[in-house]
Amino acid sequence: MARIFYDTEFIEDGRHIDLISIGMVRETDGAELYLVNRDMPEKKIRRHRWLMANVVPGLPRAYGDFRNHMPHHWLFNYEDPAVKSRAEIADRVRRFIQDTPDAQLWAWYGAYDHVVLAQLFGPMVDLPNGIPMWTNDLQQEAARLGNPQMPEQESGIHNALADARHNLARARFLDSYSIQGEN
Repeated sequence: MARIFYDTEFIEDGRHIDLISIGMVRETDGAELYLVNRDMPEKKIRRHRWLMANVVPGLPRAYGDFRNHMPHHWLFNYEDPAVKSRAEIADRVRRFIQDTPDAQLWAWYGAYDHVVLAQLFGPMVDLPNGIPMWTNDLQQEAARLGNPQMPEQESGIHNALADARHNLARARFLDSYSIQGEN
């Protein structure tokens, strides 16, 4: 078993769920993947106060001289190397997971994360070989262990890669907590 911890940022309205960004961390070698959806529904996101306050600030920003030249109407830096089309994101995510033998997916409250990830490939039945059909939930594991006090995350900004890294920290905490409980 090789665990991949991930998180997605998304916008949903009760009928549709659209990817904003995805971050993944492979436990075995520390490899990371962070991608931002160039095709995200920008107009909907601009009208969503919570996303504008909590997610957009964590998207790629312009640095150096480019800050002065980036078009003002851009929501984030579209020229950042992490920004890809939805099709490119699907391909990169597929390869990242398939390059992980016996991959297990893990997320915090991961039901929506799994839907967003699966929809990169179309309907659930179209998941490529090697992509798990479910995501293990760290919150559920914490509940199983009696809801121990979890480590706090440093920032209030929602960045998919930072959140994926924190999911790895949560898992390691729960692993050690579980071992202590057995002794």
